[in-house]
Amino acid sequence: MIIKSSTTLRNDYSAISKLAHEKAEPVYITRNGEGDLVVMSIEAFERREAMLDLREKLLFAEHQRLSGEPVISLDEAHKRLKDKINEKI
Repeated sequence: MIIKSSTTLRNDYSAISKLAHEKAEPVYITRNGEGDLVVMSIEAFERREAMLDLREKLLFAEHQRLSGEPVISLDEAHKRLKDKINEKI
């Protein structure tokens, strides 16, 4: 976990920005010794959002499976995807 003060952010934004880009993880900003903000690069934020979106979709699919909704095998899913791709070509 990377922790920096708000003073560092105010006085040396470039260093915080560089750190966030190099580490590709959140930088926690404190104010008066307490947690206040989290700063991260846009790339890291978008990766995190995509991961959360995928997890949400997987959780929804697992819920459907557990509730007894019809499912297809991996082989059938693969075949359907190949067929869709071949339709576009």
